Amino acid sequence: MELSLLLLISSILLLSFFYRTFLFFKRAPLLKPTKSTVLEGYPIIGNLPLFIKNRRRILDWVAELIPTSPTGTVTVAPIVFTANPSNVEHLARTNFDNYPKADDVVATLHDFFGRGILIANGEEWRFQRKAASFEFNTKSLRAFVLDKVRHETVHRLIPLLKRAGRSGEVLDLQDVLERFAFDNICSLVFGEDPKCLSRESEEGEKFYHVFHEASELIVQRAMRPFSLIWKLGKWLDIGSEKRLRKSLEIVHGFVDKFIRSRREQIRGGGDFLSRFAADGTRSDEFIRDILISFVLAGRDTTPTALTWFFWVLSSKPEVVEKIREEIKSIRSRHGNYDSEVLTLDQLREMGYLHAAVSESLRLYPPVPLLLRKSKGEDELPDGTRVGKGWTVMYSPYAMGRAEGIWGQDCGEFRPERWMEDEVFQPTSPFRYTVFHAGPRMCLGKDMAYIQMKAVAASILEAFEVEVVEKRGKYQLSMTMRMEGGLPVRIQERSI
Repeated sequence: MELSLLLLISSILLLSFFYRTFLFFKRAPLLKPTKSTVLEGYPIIGNLPLFIKNRRRILDWVAELIPTSPTGTVTVAPIVFTANPSNVEHLARTNFDNYPKADDVVATLHDFFGRGILIANGEEWRFQRKAASFEFNTKSLRAFVLDKVRHETVHRLIPLLKRAGRSGEVLDLQDVLERFAFDNICSLVFGEDPKCLSRESEEGEKFYHVFHEASELIVQRAMRPFSLIWKLGKWLDIGSEKRLRKSLEIVHGFVDKFIRSRREQIRGGGDFLSRFAADGTRSDEFIRDILISFVLAGRDTTPTALTWFFWVLSSKPEVVEKIREEIKSIRSRHGNYDSEVLTLDQLREMGYLHAAVSESLRLYPPVPLLLRKSKGEDELPDGTRVGKGWTVMYSPYAMGRAEGIWGQDCGEFRPERWMEDEVFQPTSPFRYTVFHAGPRMCLGKDMAYIQMKAVAASILEAFEVEVVEKRGKYQLSMTMRMEGGLPVRIQERSI
């Protein structure tokens, strides 16, 4: 998951202002076409008025800017927005070392993530990436993940939905999915089940809420226009910084307790903590930083993606019917009508469901903007110049709506675009950037699909899901959550 977006939104105004303060030039037309498009600003203040005007709608603004450029790149110095797959490949792979995570981003988020993989650079990042890559590619981990998803689905999610269906209760499906995901990621990372979906554990509830509070407070810190503001607040230990300190003390206390317990037990297991703790050369603090990054990466992205998926399907009954037909066909071939969940092999056979999830992610990516800081001057493949210290961003949100990439029907939800002869056909990660690309490509991609498909298939097969209030606006936090949640009414189906 990419966290740099949080800091970008607050600092983008200052970047433009301070850069343009040193550039005095004549007023020029708003759009000046070159190889890419350049937005020329005004003397002294540069493009500051544009940033102020669009600060609350940056995703839509970028998506509107991209089509104005013949190359899919727009320069608003010292920021470059691009939706050009060749440029993305250059940033994410070809010239990867020139575009690390920005130092100011790392400094802002360090108190929460420490030296974790989400904000690490250089050799520290490579070490964690190598270790994590080995773990993510083991068959035992995939089996462990599916086992946890099955248990949570059968024993908590389905019973909860059945109760809601019988009582007529309106559920916030986004909240349900977030609790489901937190239970699963904690089981995967720590080997501990907080039981948040069933609300059976006071300690689990406390961990769930304090982790959420800490993440929201770190977002607030990142949104400060000047880093001096939060640094002063931290030094004085007042306001939101005091609350953040207390929240982090509790979060770190929980994780440290898990680590100590596992060290003392010296037992093996399928969870990450067991795997990392087995190596006695790593400090408890370093393991804590790694594990917190994993929890955050898995806590928000999957439930955000599923929330938008069910919202889209609420207006696409024909897609729902095709998914149900696929489930029925696969069950028929395998003869497991009585099983409440599908096996890993059956989930992999579900090409149309995979296409529908991918199509939803194309239009509503959990992480809609990704940014990097240029260490040195550079030139992108489309001829765009990048200055030293500039911010370069590519937007999965804008790229998913780019006609040059997806065709004239790019704004339509059409899973069939992913299918050829009834088989799912993947595309280049440099044009479909939902899971990032290059060396930083999401390690949990396959596991995310397993979880999303397992949950989606279980719900769609057994229930009708009716969205009862108008929704569709996004809210930028750690991910692109749905503003106001997703209130639904559930009804059991006769299968």
